[in-house]
Amino acid sequence: MKSIFTIFTLALFLGLASCSHKVSRIDPAETPDINGSWNNTDSRLTAEEMINQSLTDKWLSDYVQTKGKKPVVIVGMITNKSHEHIEAETFMKDLEKSFITTTKVGLVQSGKKREEMRAEKADQQTNATASTLKKFGMEKGADYILQGSINSIVDAFKRKKTVTYQINLELTDIQTNEVVWIGDKKIAKYVKN
Repeated sequence: MKSIFTIFTLALFLGLASCSHKVSRIDPAETPDINGSWNNTDSRLTAEEMINQSLTDKWLSDYVQTKGKKPVVIVGMITNKSHEHIEAETFMKDLEKSFITTTKVGLVQSGKKREEMRAEKADQQTNATASTLKKFGMEKGADYILQGSINSIVDAFKRKKTVTYQINLELTDIQTNEVVWIGDKKIAKYVKN
C-alpha cells in the first residue's frame, strides 16, 4: 500500500511539474513570430509604412498648397476579413499613432470615443461652471477619412502552409467623396509544423 501511495504521489508531482509554464518578458517591438498569425509587429510596421506611403503622395501637397494648412484626418472602420481573429481596433490605433507622429496632418477622435466625448459635453451643459463649460459645435471637422480592410489567403498542405495578409487602405475626401489615395501592403509568412 505504501509503494502505491509513493507511486501515486510521484506521478502527481510529475504531472503537475509538466503543466508549469515558463514566462519571460520580451520587447514588444520585437515580438517573435511563433505561429505565423497576425501579431503586434505586423500591425505596427504595416501602419507606419502605409501612413508614410500615404503622406508622400500628391494629395497632401495639393491640399496644403490649396488650403494653406495641414488637413485633418479621421481613422474610420478597418474591417477584418481575414481567416483569423484580428483585433482591428489595435491596428486602427497604430494607424492613428503613425499619423500623429508625422505631424503632417491633424487627427480627430472617431467612433465610441467621440461619442463618449460628446456625452461628456452634454453632461457639462448642466453640471459644469460657466467658466469651464465646453460648448457644442466647436469640434474640428475632418477633411479626410481613412478606411480599409485586412484580408488573408491561406495555402496549406500537410505540415506546411503559407499565409498572405493583404491590407488595403483608402483615403477619401469627406466633402466630395473623392478617393485621393489607395494603398496596399502584403505580408507573406511560411509556416512549417
